[in-house]
Amino acid sequence: MTMTAASVGPQRYQERYPARPEAATQARRDIALALETWGLPHLSFAAEQIVTELVANAVEHTDAATVGASITRTGEGSARIVVTDTSRTRPTPVVPPADAEHGRGLLLVEALANDWGSELVHGGKRMGAELRTDTKP
Repeated sequence: MTMTAASVGPQRYQERYPARPEAATQARRDIALALETWGLPHLSFAAEQIVTELVANAVEHTDAATVGASITRTGEGSARIVVTDTSRTRPTPVVPPADAEHGRGLLLVEALANDWGSELVHGGKRMGAELRTDTKP
């Protein structure tokens, strides 16, 4: 993958991945590389966790053939992650039983992002998370 900065407008990276378990790992690497390229490595930890959870959820809980992931630099120290899939079902965070091995992904997204949410769009849904250096690590 080759990264170049946009000459006009916000810097943005986007990709579509086959909806397979390894998509989360690929998206995680790509998002981290984009942040490193833009000089925002301090956002990488949160961004990597968030994109991993959102892509993994799309792969596991939808019948989508592909999952989209993008990151857009929205300011000097901020970025927005977006994950898209073809499901029209909006996820909601739940508190799983203490001994459950799964089910905490959206709680993690909520804890790491400055803001997050979902919206229905033509052909599916979009999950988004905002990261800013001014208020979260």
